[in-house]
Amino acid sequence: MTRGLHSIRNRLFLLFISCMLVLLLIVSVLYYQKTTEIIHSKISVLAEKNISQTVGLFDLLLQGYDSVTKSLNSNYEMLRLIEDREANKDPAVSVINERTITNIMGAIYYSRDDIVGIHVITNTGKNYNYERRFAGVIDANFTSSDWYQKLLNSSGEMVWLGLFHGSVINRFQDEQLFVFGRKLYDLTDHRMIGVMLIETNPAPILAALSNVTISPNSRVYIVDREDRLIVSSASEQVKPPALNGLPRPQTAQIIVDNQANQLVVAAKAKMSDWTIIGLTPKEDINAEVVKSREYLYVVIVVLVILSTALAVLISRNISSPLKLLIREMKQVEMGNFKGSVTVNSFEEINSLVSSFNRMVKRMDELIERITLASISEKNAELQALQSQVNPHFLYNTLDMIYWMLDERENDRLGRVILALSHMFRYSSDWEEASKTTLRQELDQMSHYMTIIENRLQGRVSAEVSVYPEWLDVPLPKMTIQPIIENAVKYGLEPLSHKGTLRVSTKVNEQELWIVIEDNGIGMEESVLNRLREMLREDTASIHSPASYRKLSRGIGLTNVHRRIALMFGDSYGLSIHSTQGEGTKVVIAIPLPRKGS
Repeated sequence: MTRGLHSIRNRLFLLFISCMLVLLLIVSVLYYQKTTEIIHSKISVLAEKNISQTVGLFDLLLQGYDSVTKSLNSNYEMLRLIEDREANKDPAVSVINERTITNIMGAIYYSRDDIVGIHVITNTGKNYNYERRFAGVIDANFTSSDWYQKLLNSSGEMVWLGLFHGSVINRFQDEQLFVFGRKLYDLTDHRMIGVMLIETNPAPILAALSNVTISPNSRVYIVDREDRLIVSSASEQVKPPALNGLPRPQTAQIIVDNQANQLVVAAKAKMSDWTIIGLTPKEDINAEVVKSREYLYVVIVVLVILSTALAVLISRNISSPLKLLIREMKQVEMGNFKGSVTVNSFEEINSLVSSFNRMVKRMDELIERITLASISEKNAELQALQSQVNPHFLYNTLDMIYWMLDERENDRLGRVILALSHMFRYSSDWEEASKTTLRQELDQMSHYMTIIENRLQGRVSAEVSVYPEWLDVPLPKMTIQPIIENAVKYGLEPLSHKGTLRVSTKVNEQELWIVIEDNGIGMEESVLNRLREMLREDTASIHSPASYRKLSRGIGLTNVHRRIALMFGDSYGLSIHSTQGEGTKVVIAIPLPRKGS
């Protein structure tokens, strides 16, 4: 289980799914908070707008009712007839006056559809009524009722009595009514002559109050200054809540209070000292929030499923190529360098796999090159040994001849024999395999030139111009001598004048060039092309087992080129430049040694 958790696939899966879940949680919380805030804000704005419209409608209704009472109070004819009837004792005149007063009230009655009854009560106790039904049936004890006392105690302004279940003055009228009234004054001396009471259908007021409701459970109440309930949109079975602790507007402002358990909106009517209060339960307000929350839950579940699937897909796409790479690494660890990994994944993984394939291929080439170099060294060593019959015996014998010539004071021949002895000793020393230095190769060249200069009697000379810092660079053994030997034999010996052989070094970018050039007869173009073709074919056949057989033909230019390529790589070796009649130049290219090596 622990090993499974440490795998890159499981770790990528856990990392990806954790990041997605954290991000999803943060976004969901922020979205839910913002959505709740927006919904509550919209509901508050809607509630404020609704109650503002309701107060406007309510004020319009009250203004209409106020106009009705003013039209009665300003009707001079009706007021005159009332006073005449009070003063005139003639029954016939009294009946005529009463009928005329009733007709005037009827005209006012039919001016509005919502008026149910109009009642005028004089100071002497006489009353005039105009109703739809049961006209003239008056409660005899009305003088002791609250509504009558309120009218008497008023100073002439409108008295809004409120909503009643049934008429306050007609016991047979049991419909729900909205009741209001005011005092009647004589227009001449402003003396009170009685009171008027008007009862109306409450439907317009209740319809206006319904505009405040936001949800089916919203309740609207109208209360007076003493928190007495005037009108309620709730049914009689629903007990009204305590309204005394709710916020109240002092002026024409609108209050919106988003409390813990309900939304409260309140506004004050201009035509009365009443306050309209709307109460909406928080459960109804949060209904939209609950729907948004449920939708958010569904979205979260879907996103979690998609995130899990995406995490599995991404972790598998990343880990599968790495598993193939690890499997191939184990094959390389067991010595199999022939395989390769082929994937099509992310750019970084593709680059890693490509680098691994190049590394394995390079390792395979290096191992094969080392094997071929070892075979080449052994063949060169064998050929060198075969070319000498008991080399130790030969250079010991040459030493003995040198000392015999030295006793006879034959210095010239002694130098030749000594140089030949050193050459035999150098060519037969294979204890250090085939690797040597430029310094040792130049020493070997010096011995060889001693022999050649004596043989050709000064017709050939050598010039060496090598920077001391390059004398210890590594080279395959017997690199320079075969080139010098070819230059002398084919380029300088045929000359009729003195020939010069020059050896120098040159740095070209990341390569060190050892340049060997002469002023000999040069080569024909066809011979030069054929020789260059041999070098190219020899480079291409280095990794072919068939090339081993070519090594037995002798240590020549192709052999030197092959051994340099085996030691340093295919991009290094010999390059030949020649112009007939001017000379030949052979360049040995080897890698530039690192600083400090």
